[in-house]
Amino acid sequence: MDTVTIADLGKHVGEEVSLRGWLYNKRSSGKLHFLELRDGTGIVQAVVFKGDVSPELFAATDRIQQESSIEVIGSVKAHAKIAGQYEVAAKDVRVISPVAREYPISPKEHGTDFLMDNRHLWLRSKRQHAILRVRHAIIKAVRDFFDGRGFTLVDAPVFTPNACEGTSTLFETDYHGEPAYLTQSGQLYMEAAAAAFGKVYCFGPTFRAEKSKTRRHLAEFWMVEPEVAFLDLEGDMRLAEDFLEYVIGRVLETRREELKICERDTTMLEKVKAPFPRISYHQAITILQENGHPEAKVGDDFGGDEETVISSRYDRPLIVHRYPTDLKAFYFKHDEDDPSLSLGMDILAPEGYGEIIGGGQREDDLDKLERAIEAHKLPREAFEWYLDLRRYGSVPHAGFGLGIERTVAWTCGLPHVRETIPFPRMLNRLAP
Repeated sequence: MDTVTIADLGKHVGEEVSLRGWLYNKRSSGKLHFLELRDGTGIVQAVVFKGDVSPELFAATDRIQQESSIEVIGSVKAHAKIAGQYEVAAKDVRVISPVAREYPISPKEHGTDFLMDNRHLWLRSKRQHAILRVRHAIIKAVRDFFDGRGFTLVDAPVFTPNACEGTSTLFETDYHGEPAYLTQSGQLYMEAAAAAFGKVYCFGPTFRAEKSKTRRHLAEFWMVEPEVAFLDLEGDMRLAEDFLEYVIGRVLETRREELKICERDTTMLEKVKAPFPRISYHQAITILQENGHPEAKVGDDFGGDEETVISSRYDRPLIVHRYPTDLKAFYFKHDEDDPSLSLGMDILAPEGYGEIIGGGQREDDLDKLERAIEAHKLPREAFEWYLDLRRYGSVPHAGFGLGIERTVAWTCGLPHVRETIPFPRMLNRLAP
Protein backbone atom coordinates (compact mmCIF):
# COMPACT_ATOMS: atom_id res chain seq x y z
CA MET A 1 0.00 0.00 0.00
CA ASP A 2 1.41 3.33 -1.09
CA THR A 3 1.44 6.60 0.83
CA VAL A 4 0.25 9.14 -1.73
CA THR A 5 -0.56 12.82 -1.88
CA ILE A 6 -4.02 14.27 -2.40
CA ALA A 7 -2.88 15.87 -5.66
CA ASP A 8 -2.12 12.39 -7.05
CA LEU A 9 -5.34 10.63 -6.00
CA GLY A 10 -6.58 10.55 -9.59
CA LYS A 11 -3.83 8.05 -10.40
CA HIS A 12 -5.03 5.63 -7.71
CA VAL A 13 -8.78 5.27 -8.25
CA GLY A 14 -9.89 1.84 -7.01
CA GLU A 15 -6.73 1.34 -4.99
CA GLU A 16 -6.18 1.31 -1.25
CA VAL A 17 -3.83 4.09 -0.20
CA SER A 18 -2.45 5.85 2.84
CA LEU A 19 -2.83 9.63 3.21
CA ARG A 20 -1.04 11.69 5.84
CA GLY A 21 -1.95 15.24 6.77
CA TRP A 22 -4.05 17.36 9.09
CA LEU A 23 -7.76 17.41 9.89
CA TYR A 24 -9.04 20.56 8.20
CA ASN A 25 -12.69 20.15 9.19
CA LYS A 26 -15.22 17.44 9.99
CA ARG A 27 -18.93 16.81 10.20
CA SER A 28 -21.07 13.84 11.12
CA SER A 29 -24.37 12.47 9.89
CA GLY A 30 -25.64 9.43 11.77
CA LYS A 31 -23.58 6.49 10.63
CA LEU A 32 -21.10 8.62 8.71
CA HIS A 33 -18.19 10.86 9.68
CA PHE A 34 -16.86 13.17 6.96
CA LEU A 35 -13.24 14.12 7.55
CA GLU A 36 -11.64 16.84 5.45
CA LEU A 37 -7.96 16.03 5.23
CA ARG A 38 -5.35 18.46 3.94
CA ASP A 39 -1.77 17.53 3.16
CA GLY A 40 -0.36 20.66 1.51
CA THR A 41 -1.17 19.49 -2.01
CA GLY A 42 -4.94 19.71 -1.61
CA ILE A 43 -7.97 18.81 0.48
CA VAL A 44 -9.96 15.58 0.22
CA GLN A 45 -12.98 14.19 1.99
CA ALA A 46 -12.51 10.89 3.78
CA VAL A 47 -15.79 9.11 4.58
CA VAL A 48 -15.84 6.91 7.67
CA PHE A 49 -18.86 4.54 7.52
CA LYS A 50 -19.87 2.93 10.80
CA GLY A 51 -20.23 -0.45 9.16
CA ASP A 52 -16.67 -0.40 7.75
CA VAL A 53 -14.78 0.16 11.02
CA SER A 54 -14.89 -1.02 14.61
CA PRO A 55 -17.25 0.75 17.04
CA GLU A 56 -14.22 1.96 18.99
CA LEU A 57 -12.61 3.50 15.90
CA PHE A 58 -15.87 5.09 14.77
CA ALA A 59 -16.28 6.73 18.18
CA ALA A 60 -12.62 7.79 18.34
CA THR A 61 -12.84 9.37 14.88
CA ASP A 62 -15.62 11.63 16.09
CA ARG A 63 -13.36 12.96 18.85
CA ILE A 64 -10.48 14.04 16.60
CA GLN A 65 -10.05 17.81 16.78
CA GLN A 66 -9.29 20.27 14.00
CA GLU A 67 -5.62 20.36 12.92
CA SER A 68 -4.67 17.11 14.59
CA SER A 69 -2.18 15.30 12.36
CA ILE A 70 -3.64 12.02 11.12
CA GLU A 71 -3.18 9.12 8.73
CA VAL A 72 -6.14 7.80 6.75
CA ILE A 73 -6.12 4.43 5.01
CA GLY A 74 -8.84 3.69 2.51
CA SER A 75 -9.98 3.20 -1.06
CA VAL A 76 -9.93 6.02 -3.59
CA LYS A 77 -13.19 6.74 -5.41
CA ALA A 78 -14.10 9.27 -8.08
CA HIS A 79 -16.55 11.87 -6.80
CA ALA A 80 -20.09 10.92 -7.79
CA LYS A 81 -21.03 14.43 -8.99
CA ILE A 82 -17.88 16.47 -9.61
CA ALA A 83 -15.50 15.41 -12.37
CA GLY A 84 -11.85 15.50 -11.42
CA GLN A 85 -12.49 15.26 -7.69
CA TYR A 86 -12.08 12.24 -5.45
CA GLU A 87 -12.90 10.96 -2.01
CA VAL A 88 -11.60 8.19 0.20
CA ALA A 89 -13.68 5.42 1.79
CA ALA A 90 -11.78 5.11 5.05
CA LYS A 91 -10.90 1.72 6.53
CA ASP A 92 -8.63 3.05 9.26
CA VAL A 93 -7.84 6.41 10.82
CA ARG A 94 -4.81 6.93 13.03
CA VAL A 95 -4.00 10.05 15.03
CA ILE A 96 -0.32 10.88 14.62
CA SER A 97 -0.40 13.82 17.02
CA PRO A 98 -3.49 15.32 18.67
CA VAL A 99 -3.72 19.07 19.22
CA ALA A 100 -2.64 20.27 22.67
CA ARG A 101 -5.55 22.69 22.87
CA GLU A 102 -8.48 23.83 20.76
CA TYR A 103 -7.31 25.25 17.43
CA PRO A 104 -7.75 29.04 17.65
CA ILE A 105 -8.80 29.67 14.05
CA SER A 106 -12.20 28.06 13.72
CA PRO A 107 -14.48 28.32 10.67
CA LYS A 108 -16.19 31.36 12.20
CA GLU A 109 -15.25 34.96 11.35
CA HIS A 110 -12.18 36.51 12.98
CA GLY A 111 -10.84 40.06 13.03
CA THR A 112 -7.81 41.01 10.95
CA ASP A 113 -5.56 41.70 13.96
CA PHE A 114 -6.38 38.29 15.43
CA LEU A 115 -5.62 36.57 12.15
CA MET A 116 -2.36 38.50 11.72
CA ASP A 117 -1.32 37.62 15.28
CA ASN A 118 -1.90 33.99 14.30
CA ARG A 119 -0.41 34.29 10.83
CA HIS A 120 1.67 31.16 11.41
CA LEU A 121 -1.60 29.21 11.69
CA TRP A 122 -3.70 31.29 9.29
CA LEU A 123 -1.45 30.08 6.48
CA ARG A 124 -3.22 26.70 6.78
CA SER A 125 -6.55 28.08 5.59
CA LYS A 126 -7.83 27.35 2.11
CA ARG A 127 -7.81 30.99 0.97
CA GLN A 128 -4.32 31.76 2.26
CA HIS A 129 -3.10 28.52 0.73
CA ALA A 130 -4.52 29.61 -2.63
CA ILE A 131 -2.96 33.09 -2.43
CA LEU A 132 0.50 31.73 -1.69
CA ARG A 133 0.23 29.19 -4.50
CA VAL A 134 -0.55 32.08 -6.86
CA ARG A 135 2.49 33.87 -5.44
CA HIS A 136 4.60 30.80 -6.17
CA ALA A 137 3.27 30.67 -9.74
CA ILE A 138 4.12 34.36 -10.25
CA ILE A 139 7.65 33.88 -8.92
CA LYS A 140 8.21 30.81 -11.11
CA ALA A 141 6.92 32.69 -14.15
CA VAL A 142 9.25 35.62 -13.37
CA ARG A 143 12.26 33.32 -13.34
CA ASP A 144 11.15 31.35 -16.38
CA PHE A 145 10.63 34.53 -18.42
CA PHE A 146 14.10 35.92 -17.83
CA ASP A 147 15.90 32.57 -17.76
CA GLY A 148 14.33 31.71 -21.11
CA ARG A 149 15.49 34.96 -22.71
CA GLY A 150 19.19 34.83 -22.00
CA PHE A 151 19.24 36.79 -18.75
CA THR A 152 21.73 35.92 -16.00
CA LEU A 153 20.60 35.99 -12.39
CA VAL A 154 23.00 38.18 -10.39
CA ASP A 155 22.26 38.51 -6.68
CA ALA A 156 22.44 42.03 -5.27
CA PRO A 157 23.62 42.64 -1.68
CA VAL A 158 21.12 43.26 1.09
CA PHE A 159 23.57 45.47 3.05
CA THR A 160 24.54 48.60 1.14
CA PRO A 161 27.08 51.27 2.18
CA ASN A 162 25.14 54.21 0.80
CA ALA A 163 21.60 55.32 0.08
CA CYS A 164 21.05 55.93 -3.62
CA GLU A 165 18.11 58.27 -3.00
CA GLY A 166 18.73 59.61 0.50
CA THR A 167 18.30 57.84 3.83
CA SER A 168 14.79 58.95 4.83
CA THR A 169 13.13 55.68 3.73
CA LEU A 170 15.96 53.28 4.59
CA PHE A 171 16.59 51.09 7.62
CA GLU A 172 20.03 51.88 9.02
CA THR A 173 22.03 49.23 10.84
CA ASP A 174 25.49 48.86 12.33
CA TYR A 175 27.95 46.99 10.12
CA HIS A 176 31.01 46.33 12.27
CA GLY A 177 31.10 49.92 13.45
CA GLU A 178 30.11 51.46 10.13
CA PRO A 179 26.61 52.58 9.13
CA ALA A 180 24.95 50.38 6.54
CA TYR A 181 21.47 50.24 5.06
CA LEU A 182 19.04 47.48 4.14
CA THR A 183 18.66 47.69 0.40
CA GLN A 184 15.68 49.41 -1.18
CA SER A 185 16.76 48.35 -4.67
CA GLY A 186 19.40 46.27 -6.40
CA GLN A 187 19.33 48.49 -9.48
CA LEU A 188 22.74 50.16 -9.19
CA TYR A 189 24.38 46.76 -8.80
CA MET A 190 22.43 45.43 -11.75
CA GLU A 191 23.82 48.26 -13.86
CA ALA A 192 27.30 47.01 -13.00
CA ALA A 193 26.24 43.44 -13.80
CA ALA A 194 24.66 44.46 -17.12
CA ALA A 195 28.02 45.91 -18.20
CA ALA A 196 29.50 42.47 -17.51
CA PHE A 197 26.77 40.10 -18.76
CA GLY A 198 24.56 42.22 -21.04
CA LYS A 199 21.19 41.05 -19.71
CA VAL A 200 20.75 40.44 -15.98
CA TYR A 201 18.21 40.41 -13.19
CA CYS A 202 18.19 40.24 -9.42
CA PHE A 203 15.38 38.90 -7.32
CA GLY A 204 15.19 39.29 -3.58
CA PRO A 205 13.86 41.16 -0.56
CA THR A 206 13.95 44.94 -0.42
CA PHE A 207 13.15 47.29 2.44
CA ARG A 208 11.44 50.67 2.85
CA ALA A 209 11.19 52.50 6.17
CA GLU A 210 8.24 54.63 5.06
CA LYS A 211 5.81 55.61 7.80
CA SER A 212 2.94 54.32 5.70
CA LYS A 213 -0.16 52.34 6.64
CA THR A 214 -1.72 52.14 3.20
CA ARG A 215 -3.03 48.92 1.70
CA ARG A 216 -0.21 48.98 -0.86
CA HIS A 217 2.84 49.25 1.39
CA LEU A 218 5.03 46.80 3.28
CA ALA A 219 8.31 47.44 5.10
CA GLU A 220 9.78 44.29 3.52
CA PHE A 221 8.81 43.16 0.06
CA TRP A 222 10.25 41.18 -2.83
CA MET A 223 11.25 42.74 -6.11
CA VAL A 224 12.60 41.52 -9.43
CA GLU A 225 14.83 44.00 -11.26
CA PRO A 226 16.09 43.32 -14.80
CA GLU A 227 18.72 45.55 -16.42
CA VAL A 228 19.79 45.40 -20.06
CA ALA A 229 22.76 46.94 -21.87
CA PHE A 230 22.07 48.72 -25.18
CA LEU A 231 18.39 49.19 -24.27
CA ASP A 232 16.48 52.47 -24.49
CA LEU A 233 13.16 53.58 -22.97
CA GLU A 234 11.10 52.21 -25.86
CA GLY A 235 12.76 48.83 -25.58
CA ASP A 236 12.32 48.90 -21.81
CA MET A 237 8.58 49.45 -22.15
CA ARG A 238 8.30 46.59 -24.65
CA LEU A 239 10.24 44.27 -22.34
CA ALA A 240 8.04 45.20 -19.36
CA GLU A 241 4.74 44.65 -21.15
CA ASP A 242 5.87 41.33 -22.66
CA PHE A 243 7.03 40.27 -19.21
CA LEU A 244 3.76 41.18 -17.52
CA GLU A 245 1.69 39.47 -20.21
CA TYR A 246 3.77 36.32 -19.75
CA VAL A 247 3.47 36.27 -15.96
CA ILE A 248 -0.29 36.80 -15.87
CA GLY A 249 -0.76 34.29 -18.67
CA ARG A 250 1.11 31.64 -16.72
CA VAL A 251 -1.02 32.24 -13.63
CA LEU A 252 -4.21 31.90 -15.65
CA GLU A 253 -2.84 28.72 -17.17
CA THR A 254 -1.77 27.05 -13.92
CA ARG A 255 -3.74 28.56 -11.03
CA ARG A 256 -7.35 29.01 -12.09
CA GLU A 257 -8.66 26.91 -9.22
CA GLU A 258 -6.77 29.05 -6.72
CA LEU A 259 -8.15 32.23 -8.31
CA LYS A 260 -11.66 30.77 -7.92
CA ILE A 261 -11.00 30.23 -4.20
CA CYS A 262 -10.01 33.90 -4.01
CA GLU A 263 -13.30 34.70 -5.81
CA ARG A 264 -11.30 36.54 -8.45
CA ASP A 265 -13.15 37.60 -11.59
CA THR A 266 -10.48 36.94 -14.22
CA THR A 267 -12.11 39.03 -16.95
CA MET A 268 -9.60 41.87 -16.57
CA LEU A 269 -6.67 39.49 -16.24
CA GLU A 270 -7.60 37.90 -19.57
CA LYS A 271 -7.07 41.32 -21.19
CA VAL A 272 -3.44 41.63 -20.11
CA LYS A 273 -2.05 41.51 -23.64
CA ALA A 274 0.76 43.57 -25.12
CA PRO A 275 1.03 46.23 -26.34
CA PHE A 276 -0.37 48.24 -23.45
CA PRO A 277 -1.81 51.73 -23.91
CA ARG A 278 0.78 54.44 -23.31
CA ILE A 279 0.36 58.03 -22.23
CA SER A 280 2.79 60.74 -21.20
CA TYR A 281 2.89 62.22 -17.72
CA HIS A 282 1.38 65.44 -19.12
CA GLN A 283 -1.51 63.48 -20.62
CA ALA A 284 -2.05 61.86 -17.23
CA ILE A 285 -2.30 65.30 -15.62
CA THR A 286 -4.95 66.25 -18.16
CA ILE A 287 -6.91 63.07 -17.36
CA LEU A 288 -6.85 64.01 -13.67
CA GLN A 289 -7.98 67.57 -14.37
CA GLU A 290 -10.89 66.30 -16.46
CA ASN A 291 -11.94 63.64 -13.97
CA GLY A 292 -12.51 65.24 -10.61
CA HIS A 293 -9.03 66.60 -9.85
CA PRO A 294 -9.01 70.13 -11.31
CA GLU A 295 -6.21 71.10 -8.91
CA ALA A 296 -3.76 68.64 -10.52
CA LYS A 297 -0.81 70.40 -12.12
CA VAL A 298 2.49 69.58 -13.78
CA GLY A 299 5.04 68.81 -11.09
CA ASP A 300 2.65 66.82 -8.89
CA ASP A 301 3.52 63.24 -8.10
CA PHE A 302 0.85 60.55 -8.26
CA GLY A 303 -0.44 58.76 -5.19
CA GLY A 304 -2.82 55.83 -5.03
CA ASP A 305 -5.94 57.91 -5.62
CA GLU A 306 -4.49 59.61 -8.67
CA GLU A 307 -3.22 56.35 -10.13
CA THR A 308 -6.69 54.86 -9.73
CA VAL A 309 -8.33 57.74 -11.62
CA ILE A 310 -5.77 57.59 -14.42
CA SER A 311 -5.89 53.81 -14.88
CA SER A 312 -9.68 53.54 -14.59
CA ARG A 313 -10.03 54.71 -18.20
CA TYR A 314 -8.33 51.54 -19.44
CA ASP A 315 -9.18 47.84 -19.38
CA ARG A 316 -5.58 46.64 -19.07
CA PRO A 317 -2.29 47.83 -17.58
CA LEU A 318 -1.29 51.35 -18.59
CA ILE A 319 2.20 52.76 -19.19
CA VAL A 320 2.80 56.35 -18.07
CA HIS A 321 6.13 57.70 -19.31
CA ARG A 322 8.34 60.82 -19.28
CA TYR A 323 7.83 62.22 -15.80
CA PRO A 324 9.36 65.57 -14.80
CA THR A 325 13.00 65.11 -13.79
CA ASP A 326 12.27 66.54 -10.33
CA LEU A 327 10.04 63.52 -9.60
CA LYS A 328 12.65 60.94 -10.48
CA ALA A 329 15.97 59.80 -9.05
CA PHE A 330 19.34 61.21 -10.12
CA TYR A 331 20.21 58.25 -12.36
CA PHE A 332 17.40 58.74 -14.90
CA LYS A 333 18.44 59.93 -18.33
CA HIS A 334 16.80 63.17 -19.50
CA ASP A 335 14.76 63.38 -22.68
CA GLU A 336 16.88 65.01 -25.39
CA ASP A 337 13.80 66.69 -26.86
CA ASP A 338 12.78 68.14 -23.49
CA PRO A 339 15.48 68.00 -20.76
CA SER A 340 12.85 68.81 -18.13
CA LEU A 341 11.51 65.25 -18.58
CA SER A 342 13.11 61.97 -17.56
CA LEU A 343 13.08 58.83 -19.66
CA GLY A 344 11.18 56.95 -16.99
CA MET A 345 8.01 54.90 -17.06
CA ASP A 346 5.55 53.33 -14.63
CA ILE A 347 3.04 50.59 -15.34
CA LEU A 348 -0.26 51.04 -13.52
CA ALA A 349 -2.44 48.00 -12.97
CA PRO A 350 -6.17 48.39 -13.62
CA GLU A 351 -8.92 48.13 -11.01
CA GLY A 352 -7.22 50.55 -8.62
CA TYR A 353 -4.10 48.49 -7.85
CA GLY A 354 -1.70 51.24 -8.87
CA GLU A 355 1.95 51.08 -9.82
CA ILE A 356 3.37 47.58 -10.13
CA ILE A 357 6.38 48.35 -12.36
CA GLY A 358 8.68 51.35 -12.30
CA GLY A 359 11.79 51.90 -14.38
CA GLY A 360 13.34 53.58 -17.36
CA GLN A 361 16.56 54.48 -19.15
CA ARG A 362 19.62 55.35 -17.06
CA GLU A 363 21.97 58.26 -17.61
CA ASP A 364 24.98 56.88 -19.47
CA ASP A 365 26.92 60.13 -19.88
CA LEU A 366 29.64 60.56 -17.22
CA ASP A 367 29.56 64.37 -17.08
CA LYS A 368 25.76 64.50 -16.80
CA LEU A 369 25.70 61.83 -14.11
CA GLU A 370 28.34 63.69 -12.08
CA ARG A 371 26.27 66.87 -12.30
CA ALA A 372 23.13 64.95 -11.25
CA ILE A 373 24.87 63.55 -8.16
CA GLU A 374 25.99 67.05 -7.23
CA ALA A 375 22.54 68.54 -7.86
CA HIS A 376 20.94 65.93 -5.59
CA LYS A 377 23.55 66.67 -2.90
CA LEU A 378 24.65 63.04 -2.74
CA PRO A 379 28.10 62.07 -1.38
CA ARG A 380 30.37 61.87 -4.43
CA GLU A 381 32.80 59.38 -2.85
CA ALA A 382 30.01 56.87 -2.24
CA PHE A 383 29.27 56.74 -5.96
CA GLU A 384 32.77 56.54 -7.41
CA TRP A 385 32.23 52.86 -8.19
CA TYR A 386 28.96 53.73 -9.93
CA LEU A 387 30.68 56.44 -11.97
CA ASP A 388 33.27 53.87 -13.05
CA LEU A 389 30.52 52.20 -15.06
CA ARG A 390 30.44 55.34 -17.23
CA ARG A 391 34.22 55.69 -17.36
CA TYR A 392 34.85 52.24 -18.83
CA GLY A 393 32.75 51.49 -21.86
CA SER A 394 29.48 53.28 -21.06
CA VAL A 395 26.47 52.32 -23.17
CA PRO A 396 22.76 53.16 -23.15
CA HIS A 397 20.97 50.83 -20.74
CA ALA A 398 17.60 50.51 -19.06
CA GLY A 399 15.61 48.35 -16.68
CA PHE A 400 12.74 48.25 -14.23
CA GLY A 401 11.52 46.77 -10.98
CA LEU A 402 8.35 44.80 -10.30
CA GLY A 403 7.01 44.35 -6.78
CA ILE A 404 5.82 40.80 -6.18
CA GLU A 405 3.35 41.63 -3.41
CA ARG A 406 1.43 44.28 -5.38
CA THR A 407 1.35 41.92 -8.34
CA VAL A 408 -0.07 39.13 -6.17
CA ALA A 409 -2.67 41.52 -4.71
CA TRP A 410 -3.79 42.59 -8.17
CA THR A 411 -3.78 39.05 -9.59
CA CYS A 412 -5.81 37.63 -6.70
CA GLY A 413 -8.05 40.70 -6.33
CA LEU A 414 -7.01 41.32 -2.71
CA PRO A 415 -7.84 44.55 -0.89
CA HIS A 416 -4.53 44.67 1.03
CA VAL A 417 -0.95 43.47 0.47
CA ARG A 418 -0.70 41.94 3.95
CA GLU A 419 -2.05 38.60 2.66
CA THR A 420 0.36 38.42 -0.29
CA ILE A 421 3.48 37.42 1.66
CA PRO A 422 3.77 34.61 4.23
CA PHE A 423 4.87 36.80 7.15
CA PRO A 424 4.22 40.50 6.43
CA ARG A 425 6.31 43.28 7.94
CA MET A 426 4.36 46.50 8.28
CA LEU A 427 4.67 49.75 10.21
CA ASN A 428 3.30 48.26 13.41
CA ARG A 429 3.95 44.57 12.85
CA LEU A 430 7.18 42.62 13.34
CA ALA A 431 5.69 39.32 14.53
CA PRO A 432 5.16 36.48 14.15
